[in-house]
Amino acid sequence: MSAQPDHAPVTPYAPAPGAPAELLARLRADKRAATWVPAFEREWAAALEESRRTFSLAPLYEVVQEWQGRLASAPAVDAFVASGYDDSDFIDMAELRGRRR
Repeated sequence: MSAQPDHAPVTPYAPAPGAPAELLARLRADKRAATWVPAFEREWAAALEESRRTFSLAPLYEVVQEWQGRLASAPAVDAFVASGYDDSDFIDMAELRGRRR
């Protein structure tokens, strides 16, 4: 009998070693750099501290993956905003929750 699992474990997303530096360069080149770069740096620093505490790279991988997603979806968000779509009937769930208290 083998001690090996009978299924292949799911491997976590692992970015390339240079992915954080490449991502930061892309963030600096974006028109949202003034807000996105400091936010990325704060999240990266917090993830780095968590990684040191837990001996896991997962928090760093998550930050890279989240910011890659933000950059990838930014053109679609820009197109939506530029379309002039009227979202004034949007329901603010946070506001609704506050009214119930």
